[in-house]
Amino acid sequence: MAIYLDSAIIEEARQAKNLGWVYGVTTNPTLMAKAGVVPEVVLKELAALEFHQVYYQLVSQKMENMLIEARKAAEIVKNGLICKIAPTENGFRFVAKYGNEIPCCVTAIFDPAQALIAREAGARYIAVYVNRATKQLGDGLALVRDLANVLAGSQTEIVAASLKSTKEAVDAFVAGAQHLTIPFDVLMGLSTHPLSEQTIEQFNAEGIGLRLKS
Repeated sequence: MAIYLDSAIIEEARQAKNLGWVYGVTTNPTLMAKAGVVPEVVLKELAALEFHQVYYQLVSQKMENMLIEARKAAEIVKNGLICKIAPTENGFRFVAKYGNEIPCCVTAIFDPAQALIAREAGARYIAVYVNRATKQLGDGLALVRDLANVLAGSQTEIVAASLKSTKEAVDAFVAGAQHLTIPFDVLMGLSTHPLSEQTIEQFNAEGIGLRLKS
């Protein structure tokens, strides 16, 4: 399992890196537009933080341009780049042809049939937008379960995205997603709970521990 930050804002990435348990960062064109700097700078700054993986979504649509864009991203990130690919005819063709050179995540999956093609093309990951699927299809978690069934026994893994609460993140994992990518505000809330804080405060107020030399 891996937990990712879903953001292209460098300060958020720095804070996520300092948590010690965030595996990588996922981005998309919309997040890049919100970053305040050009994508080349975003990728360079994310690479400098030394996450295990950085996801970059290709915006080119023609095969030759997709390859140029992917290799340009790889030159910037160097290690751990995952290219997010649209689930189009050219997108699946790109994964099948260049997936060994460029690890790919087929993104915006809304139908198990697309996951089947991603599996056969050799995609390392697929990304499913859980909350968006709930709004548009009725049940994003049911979609995750269907995708998990389609991909069972394969090398293609599910990254659950569009997670708007800690509960939705956990539910997506329980439904079968191997990985979660989470926006900054939700990410920062994963490790805390009011009852946990209340319990620890009570322990500290009523109990004792080792004395530390000043």
